Amino acid sequence: MATISSTLLLNSSRSALSLRFPKFSGFSSSSPFARSYRFGRRNLEPLSNGMLSSGSRADGATAAAASMEGVMTEAMKLIQSASPTWKSAVANNLLIFVLGSPLLVTGLSASGIAAAFLLGTLTWRAYGSAGFLLVAAYFVIGTAATKVKMTQKEAQGVAEKRKGRRGPRSVIGSSAAGCVCAFLSIYQVGGAAFSQLFRLGFVSSFCTKVSDTVSSEIGKAYGKTTYLATTFKIVPRGTEGAMSLEGTLAGLLASFFLASVGCFLGQITPPEAAVCVLASQIANLGESIIGASFQDKEGFKWLNNDVVNVINISLGSIVAILMQQFILQNWVK
Repeated sequence: MATISSTLLLNSSRSALSLRFPKFSGFSSSSPFARSYRFGRRNLEPLSNGMLSSGSRADGATAAAASMEGVMTEAMKLIQSASPTWKSAVANNLLIFVLGSPLLVTGLSASGIAAAFLLGTLTWRAYGSAGFLLVAAYFVIGTAATKVKMTQKEAQGVAEKRKGRRGPRSVIGSSAAGCVCAFLSIYQVGGAAFSQLFRLGFVSSFCTKVSDTVSSEIGKAYGKTTYLATTFKIVPRGTEGAMSLEGTLAGLLASFFLASVGCFLGQITPPEAAVCVLASQIANLGESIIGASFQDKEGFKWLNNDVVNVINISLGSIVAILMQQFILQNWVK
């Protein structure tokens, strides 16, 4: 977990070296945010000034590497030591969003970042840093897949708007089921007996969405033949409800990878990871059938991509929970 966290923070914090840190009031001097802020002000600002005035790029790079290693180490200590309360969730989420801003702006609009901040805070409060890292992994994979052959997709008219930068509706549509599971976990609905079920539903929802995003984007970029899910008729790339072999395989691998991350982070067990992968494929097939049958059809204009996304990830969560209860439990016994 520390390795993944450090890599994410290291890559995303390069532009933070040029930040100036003004003084803020209103935070307790012992709060995680205050401690993080003091550390950043003490280390990042002198480093930025030093790099800008240095005559030697090599010396500046060496100093940057050494100082950034210290920043990452200290930041990870602060993040991992904070218990998942609302205050620590907001503070740590804010710290990571500042350091990760260069990465965030490549995949989200300004309002999308605001929506993602709320999602990150809720996720941290429910599942701590491990749950947050799972969502971060989903974001990185989904953004990377969206950027693949962007020029080609734009020329064909199948690219996401704003160069693939998602807005708040897309963020909400991609995380609604996970947010519901997180809320139910925070307020312990159903008690301990349901706690792991909600966690499983949370992980499965993002496995479903990453599979959907990757299969769609890779299919639009590399799919040789695209079939309609309901009739298997050959249709153009980007058609609602269409599937390709290349996209389907890429989506399956993406779901497997994210489920493995969830397993590595201790969110789910290996059998539950297998359940998440299978549930994600069932949900994505269901989404393709819904898209081919109803989307953009007369009387279903309300059934846009965001609504279909909510149906898709909700189906992925529900199928995973049902499989765990009625298949996995009996198999383990």
